[in-house]
Amino acid sequence: MRSSNLFALAASLSTSTAVYQGFNYGATKSDGVTFRYQADFQSLFSTAKNLVGTSGFTSARLYTMIQGGSSTNEPTQAIPAAIAEDTSLLLGLWASGGQGGMDAEITALKSAITKYGTAFTSLVAGISVGSEDLYRISPTGIAAKSGYGADPATLASYIGQVRTAIAGTPLSGASIGHVDTWTAWVNGSNQAVINACDWIGMDAYPYFQTTQANSIENGKGLFNDALSATQAAVGGKPVWVTETGWPTSGSTAGLAVTGTTNAKTYWDQVGCPLFGKTNTWWYTLTDNDAVQTNPSFGIAPGNPLSTTPYFDLSCSAVSSNSSSSPSSTTGSGSPAGSAVSSASSVQSVATTPVASYGGGLSPSQGAGNGIGASAASGSGPAPTGTTGTGSGPNGTYSNGTNTLSTTGKPTVSATSTSPAIATANAAGHLAGSVIGAIGAMVVAVVAL
Repeated sequence: MRSSNLFALAASLSTSTAVYQGFNYGATKSDGVTFRYQADFQSLFSTAKNLVGTSGFTSARLYTMIQGGSSTNEPTQAIPAAIAEDTSLLLGLWASGGQGGMDAEITALKSAITKYGTAFTSLVAGISVGSEDLYRISPTGIAAKSGYGADPATLASYIGQVRTAIAGTPLSGASIGHVDTWTAWVNGSNQAVINACDWIGMDAYPYFQTTQANSIENGKGLFNDALSATQAAVGGKPVWVTETGWPTSGSTAGLAVTGTTNAKTYWDQVGCPLFGKTNTWWYTLTDNDAVQTNPSFGIAPGNPLSTTPYFDLSCSAVSSNSSSSPSSTTGSGSPAGSAVSSASSVQSVATTPVASYGGGLSPSQGAGNGIGASAASGSGPAPTGTTGTGSGPNGTYSNGTNTLSTTGKPTVSATSTSPAIATANAAGHLAGSVIGAIGAMVVAVVAL
C-alpha cells in the first residue's frame, strides 16, 4: 500500500474516533485590523490548553485557509502554531468570495498540505466549506444587510471541489461539512448542502433570540430546541456544535443578561454535557485582545492573555439531570426526549418566529457586512469588476497593494469589493468578533 494511502487511512481513523473540543479563532484580533500570526495563534492555543479549572481544549476552529495580511494565497500561520502546540484543527474555507475566492482557499489548502505534510494533516478534525453563507442569503440575512452569502448549489459545488482537491493526498480521509445557523438547517430549500456534507456544523446563540423568552433560565432549553431541530432535519448526519456561548459582559439583549454568573450557568448547562461527547468549538476563548467588545463572549482575559478564566470552568458539580441533550458524534438523529422528534415538529420550530443574527452581525463575523472576505470597511476594485454595499467596524480593507483605512465610529458604511476577493482572508469578517453583534441587538425575525 502506498505511504500516502496509509497516512490517509490513519487520518480517517483518527477523525472518526476522536471527540474534539476547543474554541473559534478568527484571522484578526477583535479590532478587525491587526492580523494574527504564528506567535499570536500559538499563544492562544497554549492558553486554551492550560485554562485553570478544565482541560482538553486542544482544538481550534478556523474560518479561512489564507493568512491575514498576505496579498497572495499563503496558508494561514495558525497551521505551524497548531503543529507546535499539538492542537487539532477544524479547517475553514471562506465560501462567500465567489469562485475566485474559493480557488484561492483551495490553493492555500493544497499549499499547506505540501508545505507541512502529515505534521499538519494528522491534526485535521475536519474541513468546513463556508460559514453561515446560507443565512446571509436568507430573507432575514438580506433584510439585516448581512453581506454576501452563497446559495445551496454553489456550496455543494464547492464541497465537491474540495473533495477533488484533497483526493490522493494525506488529507483525503478528512470529513467535509458546512457551518451555518440552526435556522438554515431546518430550511428545506438548503437540502443540497446537507446531502453534500459528511457532517453538519450548527451555530446557536440563545442570547440573540430576543423575540423569545431568552433569559438565562431558558438558555438551555432554547439551545436544545435548536440542536434537536437541526438533528431532525439532517437525516442522521453527525451534528457538530461549531459556535455557541453566553456573553461575560455587555448589553442586555431581550431578557438575556450578560455577566460571568450567567456565562457560568450556560457553560454548565450547555457546554459541560457536550464536552467530551460531541465535537464542540465554543465561542470564544477571548475576544477582547485588542479592544473591549460589547457584548464580549470571551471566557478569559485577552489583554494580556491569561489562563485564569472569568469564571469556574470545572464541570464537576453539573448534574446530568440539568444538562443539555448533546448531539451524537455519530449522527444518530434526535436524542431521546428531545423537543423535536418528527418532521412535523421541525416544521413547527422552523415557522416559529425566532430571533437570529447573521453574517456580519454574528459574534464570529462582526466585521465586513457585504465586504465578502475583506478586512473591514473600505472600497477598492474587485477582481471581477463587481461591487456591493456593506458595513463593518472601523479597520482596513486590503486588495493587493490597494489599502483603504477607516477610523472613527464603531460602525461605518462603504462600498466594498465583490465576493471574489476571498484572498483578503476573511479577516475582518471573522475577527470583528462581537463588535458586529452590536448590530444584532436589532434582531430580525426568521420566517422560513
